Amino acid sequence: MREFKGLVHAVQLDGKGGCIAIPNLAEAMNMATKEQPLWVHMDFSDESSIDWLSKQNLFTTLELESFIADETRPRLSKAQKGDMLFVRGVNLNPDQSPEDMVAIRFFVRDNLLITCRRRLIRSVQDVLGALKQQQGPTSISALVDEILNRLTIRMQDVIYALDEQLDVIEEHVEAHAPPYDTTTLSQCRRQAISLKRHIRPQKEAIWQLGQAKVDWLEDKDRLKLAEIVNDLTRYIEELETSIERANVLHQSMTSQMSEQLNQRMYVMSVVAALFLPLGFLTGLLGVNIGGIPGTENPFAFILFVVFLVVLTFGIGVYFRWRKWL
Repeated sequence: MREFKGLVHAVQLDGKGGCIAIPNLAEAMNMATKEQPLWVHMDFSDESSIDWLSKQNLFTTLELESFIADETRPRLSKAQKGDMLFVRGVNLNPDQSPEDMVAIRFFVRDNLLITCRRRLIRSVQDVLGALKQQQGPTSISALVDEILNRLTIRMQDVIYALDEQLDVIEEHVEAHAPPYDTTTLSQCRRQAISLKRHIRPQKEAIWQLGQAKVDWLEDKDRLKLAEIVNDLTRYIEELETSIERANVLHQSMTSQMSEQLNQRMYVMSVVAALFLPLGFLTGLLGVNIGGIPGTENPFAFILFVVFLVVLTFGIGVYFRWRKWL
């Protein structure tokens, strides 16, 4: 049974890739060791989580306010009794946009990891599932590394899906097959910009963690953090490419639509030029005054129609000769 409503799970690592369920969280906080550290994961949107954190004597008032702030930017921050790491993961919850990234906060020391979030993060569930199958991390250092790695892998899937959407749009544009899906293109561009805005500071925060002199982080896991930084750097480059592709595709769409509009306007102008003399002549002969030639000739109308056809044909030949048609 949960000790407070905001607790999502609390487990103790057994040092062999598995975990032990915590029957008494208060006792486990005192008994946690570096060899068998404690992992507490909570939903701090519930007031009971904040109340529990405030009673653990782990944070100063200012540190706790920073830890549970509504809006956080990815960063690494030193606390009096540990380290605080703020990162984000893509939002894969139902009916949510991936670029609306979900924040997760870490408080870490050699025998304790506390993670907090407001919305469900699947990467955390993946790590917990691996622990339950005896295939998870064996230390706090490896646990933090594994969660960060899972968060990064989830980003990769979203970025690849974004590239595939742009590929489809690009094929459509290259085939000159309007109408174009400008709404999807704008959405792809917004996603790429939003993801880049969050991933860039996250890369810097993880790089700082890898370089920081913290006792709980093992050397082998520092190397893994360097690989995560490399992956995030590659994601940023791919997102920058996606943004440029979206801009180029938008320009191509605009250019093609403008060209098509110009072609239609040109055709309408040529048609108007062809019929302008005809309109003038028919209007001139249609006035209701005396002296209109041919009024007494029964063949005048036929001759006038033939003249108009010949005139139209002659204007068309002239336009063709001038390469206006």
